[in-house]
Amino acid sequence: MKNFALMGAAGYIAPRHMQAIKETQGCLVAAFDPNDSVGIIDSYFPEAEFFTAFEQFSDAMSMLRHAGEKQAVDYTAICSPNHLHDAHIRFALRSGTDAICEKPVVLNSCEIDKLKELEKDTGQQINTILQLRLHPSVIALREKLLKQPGDKKHEVDLTYITSRGNWYAKSWKGDSKKSGGIATNIGVHFYDMLYFLFGELQENTVHYNSDIKASGYLEYERARVRWILSLDIEDVPADIRATGQRTYRSITCDDEEIEFSAGFTDLHTRSYEEILEGNGFGLEDNRVAIETVAHIRTAQPKKSPADYHPYLKKILS
Repeated sequence: MKNFALMGAAGYIAPRHMQAIKETQGCLVAAFDPNDSVGIIDSYFPEAEFFTAFEQFSDAMSMLRHAGEKQAVDYTAICSPNHLHDAHIRFALRSGTDAICEKPVVLNSCEIDKLKELEKDTGQQINTILQLRLHPSVIALREKLLKQPGDKKHEVDLTYITSRGNWYAKSWKGDSKKSGGIATNIGVHFYDMLYFLFGELQENTVHYNSDIKASGYLEYERARVRWILSLDIEDVPADIRATGQRTYRSITCDDEEIEFSAGFTDLHTRSYEEILEGNGFGLEDNRVAIETVAHIRTAQPKKSPADYHPYLKKILS
């Protein structure tokens, strides 16, 4: 049995980590979050120690480290706001634990290089959650693509609309300095998936970028991709919206829909299983996606109607 600590226990994604720890026969021994709305812990590890003050959490981690092998923390799961990931990974490694960090692992690729040095200095390892690489549909498509001629360029449209209420802009997620902006906060795992499927990134052009929606064109070794991300409920197709749904996701490859309706619920557990087997995704696996979103965050939008995503054409009309 492995022991775990958790930073960011009140966050949206934390319960998935709690479930993954439980389902891989681990034990959550300590959790930290400045917000005390963490009653979900009772569903998984009611005996876990919980701290709202970082100093107390740090002291507890130090005590556990010196309390013997059975009580020492093996992994620290990091589910905190994006801009804190780098600092919390550093804390985890310096506390003598490996890290399991949610996406995005960091906001800029230069931080990856510095964290790799810290791995060498501490002898600890940083694992990251890139769960779409473990999705059965993605794996099947990748295997299919690898059997095709290497010079074939596929035509891909990525549409992801996940509407948010007024709270979003007032939270850390609405602050681009903390979240990295919309492409980083809701899109980074899709950009990683595209790289995983279609190879090295060759072109990255931004057509539109605002606080609540962004769109652009990406070209990979084996694909040309038009993409759009949005938090605006008005961008959800009317027929979908009429059913009460507030989210719409579509990825097509050569006009064929990639099926994503199933297979999501256990991907964090699958990620933990791979990490515990020594097959986790490390820092370098994240580099292309982090460089992709960092460029989108700062690039000046360009007009290129021929490459516009169909939804963007509607938005600009």
